[in-house]
Amino acid sequence: MISRYEVKEISQIWGEQKRFERMLEVEVALLKALEIKKIIPEGTHLEFKNLNINPERIAIIEATTRHDVIAFCTSITEQVENKYGRYFHYGVTSSDILDTALSLQIRDSLKIIIQDIQSLNQELLNQVEKTKDLLCIGRSHGMYAEPMIFAQKFLSFQQEINRRLADYKFIVENEITGQFSGAVGNYTILDRETEELALKELGLKREVVSTQVIPRDHLAKIISAGALLASALERMSVEFRLLHHSDVSELHEGFKQGQKGSSTMPHKKNPISSENISGLARLIRSHVEVALNNNILWHERDISHSSTERLYLPDHFGLISYILRRMTSTVRDLELHREHIEAKATSNFTALSSYLLHGMILLNETSREELYAFIQEASFKSQNQDEFLNLIKNKAIEKNYQVPALMNLTMLKKHYSDRFSDILKHTQK
Repeated sequence: MISRYEVKEISQIWGEQKRFERMLEVEVALLKALEIKKIIPEGTHLEFKNLNINPERIAIIEATTRHDVIAFCTSITEQVENKYGRYFHYGVTSSDILDTALSLQIRDSLKIIIQDIQSLNQELLNQVEKTKDLLCIGRSHGMYAEPMIFAQKFLSFQQEINRRLADYKFIVENEITGQFSGAVGNYTILDRETEELALKELGLKREVVSTQVIPRDHLAKIISAGALLASALERMSVEFRLLHHSDVSELHEGFKQGQKGSSTMPHKKNPISSENISGLARLIRSHVEVALNNNILWHERDISHSSTERLYLPDHFGLISYILRRMTSTVRDLELHREHIEAKATSNFTALSSYLLHGMILLNETSREELYAFIQEASFKSQNQDEFLNLIKNKAIEKNYQVPALMNLTMLKKHYSDRFSDILKHTQK
């Protein structure tokens, strides 16, 4: 990960040092299980505590072996007496160690991401509270549609983010597995009881049927959840970018002291955070294709997945954490132009055409189609609010239609606030 987008907590998890530490943790868990089963002498695992993990030494060995796990094992066993070292990596194959350690790295990453999602959730709820009395104009196809409460935007985002939070919690509980099944996953040396004991030590579920590797559909599901989360964040960023337009100007991203929006235009305040999130979301979604392709391996295993996972997995989890944190600060620092927002809803009474139509349906015996055409004609001919109301009034007298009383601003806000309160209440059940 380049430093510009780095989340250090994630980078540390995926660094070589931490990766080898996790591999050693997996090997030691196996040694403990073998001791419990009385296959190896009791206390063997203690000889492997507090050993020096030296990535440089491992790289030197790998230059000869051309096998990273063998190089790792050699770097460990050369530090202990042979009577203990001979039991290291007993009964397992490289994938048992690599994939189980990978699961630990993924779990560590997801725990950080879950915390980041919860932080964003809270900021969205804070904005819901701040804007639950703010009337705005809703849009359909980019056109003015009907009034609504601005908080509904934030609540919609929060609910989508909350669904992604539920996805990740489910994944941590059910999709992250380990294995100690040996070559081609057939338990030639070890048995399932030994595997269960080792995995219990690591706090992982057992892969029911491995194929020497943990099946990559688990990873594809995790990455797909990340793509959905990235899309949720981009949906938010696109909304902020649209409302940020000079011609719309309902909100602006926070602009810090000393910040500059353009190298040549001093007046500019650009939605740079939202645009940054949109761009990175595209990259995160591209990982889905890699994950799906990696699910298709030859026979019981090959290593065509290995190279891509070393590259894209650290980036995937790091970028998700980064855009979550950036969106959290963006939401927190949004500057909403409340009077301007509300004025659009109160000064565009053609947006109440649905209210008028349904009110007139209840007050008149005329067909819906005729009433629709009546209001549509007034809307299309009007250039402003007064003209619209006068056309409605005059045409209604001409056709002997009954027209419902228009809501004043106080009534209008109360009507939509009540509707939003009901929406909010149901999200809290």
